[in-house]
Amino acid sequence: MGLAIGVDVGGTKVAAGVVDDTGAVIAETRRPTPSESPERTADVIVEVVQELRKEYDVTAVGVGAAGFIDSDRSTVMFSPNLAWRDEPLRDRISDRIGLPVVIENDANAAGWAEARFGAGRGEAHVVLITLGTGIGGAIVLDGKLYRGRWGVAGEPGHMTMVQGGIACGCGNRGCWERYCSGTALTMAARERVDASKLAGQDLLQRAGGSIEQITGPIITEAAKDGEQLSVEVFDDVSRWLGLGLANLSAILDPGCYIIGGGLAAAGELLLAPARHAFSGALSGRGHRPLAKIGLAQLGNEAGVVGAADLARLEA
Repeated sequence: MGLAIGVDVGGTKVAAGVVDDTGAVIAETRRPTPSESPERTADVIVEVVQELRKEYDVTAVGVGAAGFIDSDRSTVMFSPNLAWRDEPLRDRISDRIGLPVVIENDANAAGWAEARFGAGRGEAHVVLITLGTGIGGAIVLDGKLYRGRWGVAGEPGHMTMVQGGIACGCGNRGCWERYCSGTALTMAARERVDASKLAGQDLLQRAGGSIEQITGPIITEAAKDGEQLSVEVFDDVSRWLGLGLANLSAILDPGCYIIGGGLAAAGELLLAPARHAFSGALSGRGHRPLAKIGLAQLGNEAGVVGAADLARLEA
């Protein structure tokens, strides 16, 4: 089916790659994201595409964009970390490169890649959950990417888990990502260290004596070493993960959950308690199959691979 280019546009970098029909990236490039300027961001996307086209004959371009994409997959309606507001990104790019262009939410692109070529291969019903600053998601049902009526499905991080809970940047309170994300992990650890310097002395020492320098990777490494406060914080976040997945199962009933994002680097430290919480909170537990819960496999290339594959199939 030929080669396609996938472009993954994030808040800090634009990554692009030439991808074949097996999901292999055979050439790649990247640039910093000029996040304050929609016009300059489009320029950078065109630049990376044109660079890769010099040596490869490609049939289409897919762009994974961090934001709400309309149902026609032509316009970025809103992006929290970029200056896109009702941005006609597809036309802005395709008019300049002369190739078919598909615009897709970045988490959807990553989820499609994992379902096709990664941890969800062989499963027709897959949900990707990415745990980073917040929670991203993608839903594949019956082997098709589910986008919803308006194109913005797959945002489970903003399910209300605690009525009147912690305030969220989306404008609501008690959202799942406020209790289960890299940000939630870091905030919980800092609060516990601030409440008891004695209990948190090991973690504080690892952070150079500054609570503000306690980060997700530091907490993860400490937890892997058995540091008690970090283990307890991970257990809390993991239980919230399992509870949220049980809620999603009541609606979607997937065969497989794939966990990605920075927090997934903790591996079984995160997943083992989550599986326990999931099985304990699942409706009809004991009388229905349990969905598999595993780690994403494609890493930072997932967005590029998924965007390219969607462009090849749908452009």
